[in-house]
Amino acid sequence: MADNQDLDLTFLYEIADGSNEFIVESIDMFMQQSPELLHLIDTAITAGDWPAAASSAHKLKPNLGFFGMLDSQSAMQEIEHLAKTGDPDVHLITTKFNEVRSVITGNLRKLQQIKTEAASQL
Repeated sequence: MADNQDLDLTFLYEIADGSNEFIVESIDMFMQQSPELLHLIDTAITAGDWPAAASSAHKLKPNLGFFGMLDSQSAMQEIEHLAKTGDPDVHLITTKFNEVRSVITGNLRKLQQIKTEAASQL
């Protein structure tokens, strides 16, 4: 997964129905929640707290879907599932998480640009 390839705002624009304010607010909320959830997942993986890792991955999934990050959403689903197995493959979870975090971080930069453009049209 390369940076910015897993981002499709079609759904956001459809439900925004021309409202730049809605777009700005939605992106703003995602930009506040996602880094926090990514940090919680990272901390939980490092600590071996699999229930917390699974819970935070579960919370992040719908946000990813909302912004058309379907590959990232799928990877987060897999991380959640792996964390729930009871004896997870730490290397696999860590590798998957680092990949998806990199994509999401790139998309956060792209979303900041989109938010700035939409805000300038308010």
